[in-house]
Order: sequence, then C-alpha cells, then structure tokens
Amino acid sequence: MPNSFAPAMLAKAETLIEALPYLQRYAGKTFVVKYGGHAMGDPEAARDFAEDVVLLKAVGINPVVVHGGGPQIGAMLKKLGVESTFVDGLRVTDKATAEVAEMVLSGAINKELVGWIAGAGGKALGISGKDGGLVTATKVSRTVKDPDSQIEQAVDLGFVGEPTTVDVNIIEVASAAGMIPVIAPIAPGKNGETYNINADTMAGAIAAALGAARLFLLTDVAGVLDKSGVLLTDLTPADIVKLQADGTISGGMIPKLETCIHAVEAGCEAAVVLDGRVPHAMLLEIFTSRGAGTLIRL
Repeated sequence: MPNSFAPAMLAKAETLIEALPYLQRYAGKTFVVKYGGHAMGDPEAARDFAEDVVLLKAVGINPVVVHGGGPQIGAMLKKLGVESTFVDGLRVTDKATAEVAEMVLSGAINKELVGWIAGAGGKALGISGKDGGLVTATKVSRTVKDPDSQIEQAVDLGFVGEPTTVDVNIIEVASAAGMIPVIAPIAPGKNGETYNINADTMAGAIAAALGAARLFLLTDVAGVLDKSGVLLTDLTPADIVKLQADGTISGGMIPKLETCIHAVEAGCEAAVVLDGRVPHAMLLEIFTSRGAGTLIRL
C-alpha cells in the first residue's frame, strides 16, 4: 500500500475504534427518529438519512422512523385551493384537510421514504398509526389569549389529535423481522375519525411506549443554543424550565423540548435535538465522544 494512503486509512480505522463502545452499548436497543424539515426536500440529504438508518439496523440497533410533512401538505392544499390557518404551529384541520393530510403523509411521503431506505439496502415497512392498532388519538384542545381582553378562549383545531394509547406490537414484530418501521403521524379516534398528529408528538409517544434508548428530533437548527449562540450539549428538564423562564429557549423550540421531557419522563432513556441539515449528524451524535446536538435526560 502506498504511504500516501496510510493516514486516510488509519483515520478510518481510528473512527471505527472510537465507535466500538457505542456499538456495544446500543446493540439490540431501539432508536426512534423523527424525520422532517430541510432533509425532506433535499434528495441528497434524504439519501444520507436513509443510509444512516440502514447502517443502524446493520449494526444491531432497531431504528423506528416517524416522519412529518407539513410543507408538503401545505403545498397540496394550495394546489387544491384550500386555505390553511394555524394556531400555535398546529394546522386547523377540517375533514377535507384531514383527508389531504392522510393522502400526503401515509401515501406520497411515507412510500418515498420507504423507497429511499430500500435504495440504501434496507427493508422498510411503511405504516401509520392506523395500522395494527398502533396509535389511537383524541382531539387536541387549545386556547389562545384574546389580545384585548387577555381572556383565554378555546380554539377548535378540527381533526388535529394527540396520542392517547400506543400498542407497539406491530413495531416489535417488524423490527424482529429485520424491517425498519416508517410511521406516518395519522391515527384514528375512538369513533373511527382520522386525526392528523404533530410528528414530534407522535415520535415522543412511540419512544416512550417502546422504552427507546434514544429519541432523535431532527430539526433545522443545531440544537439548543445559549444566549451567546453556543450549543448546549446536555440538559435536564429542570435546566429547560430555567432556560425557558429567562428567554433563552423560545418559539418553536419550546414544544420540541416539551416532547423530549414527556418522552424521558415516560420511559425513553434520553432525547436529542439534532440538526438534520448536517450530513450524518445522527451518526456523529451516536458514535463519537463529541456528539452533535442537545441531549435531554433525567
């Protein structure tokens, strides 16, 4: 072997050695990954994500993917001439909108992601919360404060739901059979109505029910940053309460961290907010000592 190749080859070997204790630690464990944001609209990023998930399965970890699709739903609604309104980041969903959401999430996006994983050499099973009794949902209730009177008023979000029960049998059967479950955040109510569920919320509920070793929320930001813009790598629920109180954490990061807290308090070992725009960020977080996002644990 020419000497010019030796440093690069040695670096690869050292990377594998660095990953060894993490491979041993997580063998046989379950990771739940919420996939969405920037990566969903970028074929190269989608390919990287699929390769990462297939690699996890190949080294003995059981990945479970929960995907979003808000922008795609919005694009389809616009194409159909249907107006959308939002309350606290949740789309107000009438029956027609719910049907479009199910078509986009359980159909186009879910099967595209299954295809990406197949292309990377894995076997994926595309399902939604409706399949195998995976998730049942109830209607989300929200209130907003009137800007003039400052009185809280109830808002009807329509067919927007949140998980009430999770039966992970179908996930465990699929994982044991060597498949990677890919789950659309759609679930039935007790009367058979269809609910659209926030993908972060769906992923958190599934991670808790599985007792997953990790819940990964792939986002469009690096993680939780302090007021100087420095990444905060380790947080507890108590830390998050303090950071929210002093304004360090605000906006869309609040519901994501609430999902993480609920998941770890309900049985998930730890949750990670991670930048999905960084190639192979999930592998860097799992298999290196440096990590790549913000870890939340008790």
